[in-house]
Amino acid sequence: MTTLRQRPVPTRGRGANPRSQPPPPPMQQVYNIIPVHDLIADHPSLRYPEVRAVASALLRPVLNLPKPPFVTLAPNMDLMDWLGVSFGFQNDNVRNQRENLVLHLANSQMRLQPPPANPDEVDRGVLQSFRKKLLHNYTSWCSFLRVKPHVHLPSRRGNSYNPTRELLYVSLYLLIWGEAANLRFCPELLSYIYHHMAMELTKFLDQHIDDFTGRPFVPSISGDCAFLKSIVMPFYRTIKTEVENSRDGTAPHSAWRNYDDINEYFWSRRCFKTLKWPINYGCNFFDTAPKTERVGKTGFVEQRSFWNVFRSFDRLWILLILFLQASIIVAWTGKKFPWDALKERDVQVDLLTVFITWAGLRFWQSVLDAGTQYSLVSKERVWLGIRMVLKSMAALTWIVVFAVFYQRIWSQKNADRGWSSEANRRIVTFLEAVFVYLIPEMLSILFFVIPWVRNWIEGLDWMVVSWLTWWFHTRTFVGRGLREGLVDNIRYTLFWIVVLLWKFSFSYFLQIKPLVGPTKVLLNLPNISYNWHQFFGNSNRVAVMLLWTPVVLIYFVDLQIWYLVFSSFVGATNGLFSHLGEIRNMEQLRLRFQFFASAMQFNLMPEDQLLSPKATLVKKFRDAIHRLKLRYGLGQPYKKIESSQVEATRFALIWNEVIITLREEDLISDGEVELMELPPNCWNIRVIRWPCFLLCNEFLLALSQAKELADAPDFWLWVKICKNEYGRCAVIEAYDSIKHVLLTLIRYGTEEYNIVLTLFKKIDFCVQNGQLTASYKMAVLQKIHGKLVSLIDLLVKQKNDLSQTVNLLQALYELCVREFPKMQKPTYELMEEGLAPKNVAADEGLLFENAINIPDAEDADFYKQLRRLQTILTSKDSMHNVPLNLEARRRIAFFSNSLFMNMPHAPNVEKMMAFSVLTPYYDEDVLYKKGMLQDENEDGISTLFYLQKIYEDEWRNFIERMRREGMDDDEDDIWREKLRDLRLWASYRGQTLSRTVRGMMYYYRALKMLSFLDSASEMDIRMGTQEIATHHSLNNRNRDAIKLPAAKKFNRAVSGVSLLFKGHEYGFALMKFTYVVTCQLYGRQKAKGESHAEEILFLMKNNEALRVAYVDEVELGRNEVEYYSVLVKYDQQLQREVEIYRIRLPGPLKLGEGKPENQNHAIIFTRAVYLVSWTFMIVAVGIYVVIAYAQDKFAAKKHIYYRVVQLVVIVLTVLVIVLLLEFTPFKFTDLVTSLLAFIPTGWGLISIAQVLRPFLQSTVVWDTVVSLARLYDLLFGLIVIAPVALVSWLPGFQAMQTRILFNEAFSRGLQISRIISGKKSTA
Repeated sequence: MTTLRQRPVPTRGRGANPRSQPPPPPMQQVYNIIPVHDLIADHPSLRYPEVRAVASALLRPVLNLPKPPFVTLAPNMDLMDWLGVSFGFQNDNVRNQRENLVLHLANSQMRLQPPPANPDEVDRGVLQSFRKKLLHNYTSWCSFLRVKPHVHLPSRRGNSYNPTRELLYVSLYLLIWGEAANLRFCPELLSYIYHHMAMELTKFLDQHIDDFTGRPFVPSISGDCAFLKSIVMPFYRTIKTEVENSRDGTAPHSAWRNYDDINEYFWSRRCFKTLKWPINYGCNFFDTAPKTERVGKTGFVEQRSFWNVFRSFDRLWILLILFLQASIIVAWTGKKFPWDALKERDVQVDLLTVFITWAGLRFWQSVLDAGTQYSLVSKERVWLGIRMVLKSMAALTWIVVFAVFYQRIWSQKNADRGWSSEANRRIVTFLEAVFVYLIPEMLSILFFVIPWVRNWIEGLDWMVVSWLTWWFHTRTFVGRGLREGLVDNIRYTLFWIVVLLWKFSFSYFLQIKPLVGPTKVLLNLPNISYNWHQFFGNSNRVAVMLLWTPVVLIYFVDLQIWYLVFSSFVGATNGLFSHLGEIRNMEQLRLRFQFFASAMQFNLMPEDQLLSPKATLVKKFRDAIHRLKLRYGLGQPYKKIESSQVEATRFALIWNEVIITLREEDLISDGEVELMELPPNCWNIRVIRWPCFLLCNEFLLALSQAKELADAPDFWLWVKICKNEYGRCAVIEAYDSIKHVLLTLIRYGTEEYNIVLTLFKKIDFCVQNGQLTASYKMAVLQKIHGKLVSLIDLLVKQKNDLSQTVNLLQALYELCVREFPKMQKPTYELMEEGLAPKNVAADEGLLFENAINIPDAEDADFYKQLRRLQTILTSKDSMHNVPLNLEARRRIAFFSNSLFMNMPHAPNVEKMMAFSVLTPYYDEDVLYKKGMLQDENEDGISTLFYLQKIYEDEWRNFIERMRREGMDDDEDDIWREKLRDLRLWASYRGQTLSRTVRGMMYYYRALKMLSFLDSASEMDIRMGTQEIATHHSLNNRNRDAIKLPAAKKFNRAVSGVSLLFKGHEYGFALMKFTYVVTCQLYGRQKAKGESHAEEILFLMKNNEALRVAYVDEVELGRNEVEYYSVLVKYDQQLQREVEIYRIRLPGPLKLGEGKPENQNHAIIFTRAVYLVSWTFMIVAVGIYVVIAYAQDKFAAKKHIYYRVVQLVVIVLTVLVIVLLLEFTPFKFTDLVTSLLAFIPTGWGLISIAQVLRPFLQSTVVWDTVVSLARLYDLLFGLIVIAPVALVSWLPGFQAMQTRILFNEAFSRGLQISRIISGKKSTA
């Protein structure tokens, strides 16, 4: 039942109705992306001169344009408005396409290189390029039909350029396309409409005098919704009528016209004669004509026939049949190798029969073409029928010619009793005829080798070309000039040459040649009598046929197997050369991570300036060398990155944004975030601070190396530590961090502070001069490390135990000053050097007692860095299980691999092309409701419980995040305090739309971040990292205490890099990325108050770039309904949903065309020589029936009986095999052969059983068929997976994505098995 909807009173734009009372304050007009109507608005996108230039050109006054009839031109009308009132377009269609055009041209002008001289004007080249691209299909269509386009632009004179006329032609096409509704599936129909409307626009602009009225020309279509009612609706009703005739796709394809058939009608000039302009609605194209007189299909007719197997793959069938014939001829000679047989003249002449067969197959192909496409022949296409007849006659002629010439060869040979010169001359004559026959094939090969020639010829619309190609194919508008390049053709050819050589070699030596001997024996057996001699006679020809049938069937099928095998190898090879999956585990990530910043700078960061076209090859070569260095860590690009470099800081911002995203999705825990993030530079640390999971046990390893090389020079120790970049950075970071912690812990200005500072200065001096091992005992480092760890542990626990802290500091002092130096010094020397207090009382145990200043617990950043130091000092394991979540690992591996793949350099966001994403949605659940999560199924398993077990680690991370955000420790509180978060967590894992929207919004988020990095200065990046760190520290303490700057109100949840945005990032992202979800029933759901509408609104509210398009149905009474396509968004300032556009449709959106189902082709093949296969088949089925019967009857309660039956069957089977081996010629290889024969025979029985399913399904036989089919599923799966599994274990192939996905699926399967086998907790 359609919901009653009333058309809203327009309150925006030029459609507002005047009021008698004083109007309220004007409301800002709703816009989609850019407020084109208000160029002085405070919107980020309007800051760019390109946007203002295009909008200004489009918004120029139209008073100098011809005045449409019965319309008063308002002063504020622009070019789009003028077209709308002149041709009857809807107002919202005009608004929509105005913004569309502005975005297109502005983005194109942003990409212009070099930038235009005057950025405040539309560049002529940008507008011309966009017009050519937009109207390319129209101009190609005009060239195809040999008609002149009706786009007339003024000639170029001087430097003055007026874009008005060009903008009008472009805008007209956009307006037609924007209101065409279902006609957009017929692009050439739109070209026909545009062709005539552009003609009217030209005459209207030029004030052409109408031949009929004698007055200035005016458009034939005008008024409210005139274009929709006069143009779109008649074609729409015709399509709807045709779809209704399809009977939901059950009618034959030839009985009705679909979108393609309607569109193909406009591939011929007869559309001008039939439809005319203004459109003749009474012609036989529309549904107003009787069905018998209506235009039928004009391009292609799909006839559902078994012969489509041959007709669709005729070249492959011809190749296989001809090779089979040639192989039998060559193998019949009995030679060991085929090239030995080819030396005989008789064999050479016998092989000429393949051309007779070829001509026969050509004749059969022409018959199939005529039989399937005969319905296309009509009075208007009589030449198509003539071509069908001529092709059949030509094929028959070649059959006769080849047969006569072939017979003459053997007649001459028999007459001369040998291969005389005359017989050889007749062979040459036959070959000359073959050469003429092969001329079209040789031309096809030539064009294949030189693809650009064929593309050029196919792109020509000359009449001569049409005549020359008429014999070979029907002239079509699409698919011309789309041949691949020369290199791709060579690779494609080499691939198929290898596949066919392998297949034909296998077929000849292992299929065809082994059957020749048995065939000769069978044919030469005398005095054979059959019981059914009426059918078989006295020959073995039927036996020979039964012998060859399964082999021939397998011969025709096994090419697919060889194709799968070789395509797997080729795909794996391409993956290796493309470096897919090189980083497949955390160990390899650890090895490559130090090169990520350079790789990202090379791939993702934009180039400063583009090189000239002449240097393209040099640039590509230089890029290849640089990429090789990046990939393997060679050369200058891989110099060590220090923390002071902006390159490392840029990478840290992007990497941390990835880690933040993983945490937001609960894929990693808070602890894993600290282990994986790249913290900003602080505490005066001199090296880049690698993630903790990469440093792992590097510090302890360096400590043990220092103990081993205690007496070695500093250089040796440092070289050994620096063999690993992470070890070097771990040592330096730990030293700098300890220094900062101690100087922070001890109050500044005290004597103790000066002592500690002096101690570090002495150590630094020794390190700089290479005297560390000479001056200090490396063995004492272990004790110092132990005390430091105890001190850090005490500080991390925040117990504020001053006495214990003093004790640890005093112990460290004694170790560092008394034991650590190799040269022991008395107290007075230490006092002179500043390493001992000058106050004697301090030396009596009061050191550090009054000098400690433990940082406040509110200093979250200090304690976060302290935890990192604790991890570096104490980590002993390799941390290969970080992160623990498989999905997080997959994403990190994918991101890491992308940095080293062959990809073009990324441009600035300003220079990138804009793109849009459209997601269809009908009526599925958007978010899980509370009841859906709690309700249990018949097994007592609720949806939430299932998700908790499948995503067990993610659930723990989610609970951790909820507790951090204020939830109590009791998980039951989540139903009261965090229900919305719980529903989102479950929906992101179980509902498609929610997960898709979140994933698509990552594009928007990434564009904003890259836009910031493109324009950020060195200072912005340096200071920004500190601001982010401070924000996260405050965020952990009090999430609600942060007030966002006014310039950053566009973003809902400010975190990470978004804290640093200046405002222009939002404008760039909105201009470059558009995401629309087509919620077809959203209007009906809103009217009924359904939860779906509320949940979709929630998605819009939380994703500012999201737009929702839906179909609104408005009842007008008298069973009249108007349909509108509506676009809405959530206005963050108004805090409500707002309607952007409302465009009327010609009728229901869904016509219900339906698609014909693909047919299943079952090929029955059997393979056997040497009734043995059928015997084996019967025995195998009999054994299965006995086992299955025993299992059903005894397996449950009388298990011992079931085992006895199994034992008897096995013993009898072995006994029969032994008897056959002992007393008959039966060999063990016969058993293997019979087993192989079981495969095609069983498949044939399954195929037959499928046909007889209605009769067998109710019998006990059907269970046997199902079990046998399952066995074949396993067998085929083994055949397909076995090569992949073998390849995946070879060195270098383990990184294939198939292996990764298989492991993930297996892990998920284990999780599911745990749920099934486990019991739900009753707690």
